Amino acid sequence: MTILDIAHLRLHHQAIAPAAIMSPGDVVRRLGAIQAQDYLGTLWALGLRMQQAVEVDIEQAIANREIVRTWPMRGTLHFVAPEDVRWMLALLTPRIIARAARRHQQLELDEATFIQSETVFAKALQGGKPLTRPEIMAVLEQAGISTKGQRGYHMLWRAAQNGLICYGPRQGKQDTFVWLDDWLPAGKSLSRDESLAELARRYFTGHGPATVQDFIWWSGLLTADARAAVEMVTAELIENVVDGQTYWVSPTESGPKAPSPTVYLLPGFDEYLLGYRDRSAVLDPAHAKKVVPGGNGMFKPIIVIDGQVVGIWQRTLRKKTVTIELQPFNTLNDAEREAIATAAEAYGAFLNRTVDL
Repeated sequence: MTILDIAHLRLHHQAIAPAAIMSPGDVVRRLGAIQAQDYLGTLWALGLRMQQAVEVDIEQAIANREIVRTWPMRGTLHFVAPEDVRWMLALLTPRIIARAARRHQQLELDEATFIQSETVFAKALQGGKPLTRPEIMAVLEQAGISTKGQRGYHMLWRAAQNGLICYGPRQGKQDTFVWLDDWLPAGKSLSRDESLAELARRYFTGHGPATVQDFIWWSGLLTADARAAVEMVTAELIENVVDGQTYWVSPTESGPKAPSPTVYLLPGFDEYLLGYRDRSAVLDPAHAKKVVPGGNGMFKPIIVIDGQVVGIWQRTLRKKTVTIELQPFNTLNDAEREAIATAAEAYGAFLNRTVDL
């Protein structure tokens, strides 16, 4: 394996090339988790990995409880498979909660307040319909718990981290929250070692080739725990050393490279770029600040040609159309422009909208 092979293999293992997965649930099972803070973008991240998916299919999968949106790792929203929610939360959130202690002190949120808010959530959500964020905030205020500033958000976040609530289906453009034990059946319990091994297995199957440092970044695990997790599954992986770096990848056969140019319009925060600490195999560091301006964690949608990030794009949604504005890093040739137009039409079909490129 060479550094040039890494992009091709990642496209394959992430189910981007070819897009061959049949359901949103199978997409998140393959990758382990898909970052989901940009809701509409993440619907496309799931859809582009499926055969002939449309946006309403993904939203129906959420309503059918086939995928779940919550905060399992890095304190950030992800979609995960329903059977994975509880063991991922148990493994990954204690450290995240501990790291948030200072912020909670600043917001005057102590353990007594969190317990009180969780009691309010239980009373409001158990056995009932999903509630929107404004509705949940109103319930907290009625109970005498201030939601000013970011207090309300952090109480929701903490309850989700504790495995009590998660996101439900959207109502129009409003997020909703549900009581987790009402929303999902109990899944199988895993020991800590089983959870570590399963997380590593999912990551390298759905993201490989990747390094241990990439896995540490993605999972948020302590270095010792991440190394132990990788050690548990090395017999299932193939080791490759490229330019002095050790990459691990599952032994799944990848197909032949598609004829050049092959173009994908990936959403912001897509796992193809975000899911690694070292992104230089697919993104020239000279352009990194254009994709992640200021290094502030906000990932722009990316144009990928033959596995390489060659520009960014943005969408403007209207009732029946989607306008796509391209910002390539360098001049595109005619073949690349034609391939981009085809990729844009695929996105329009996903949205059931006409494309203005």
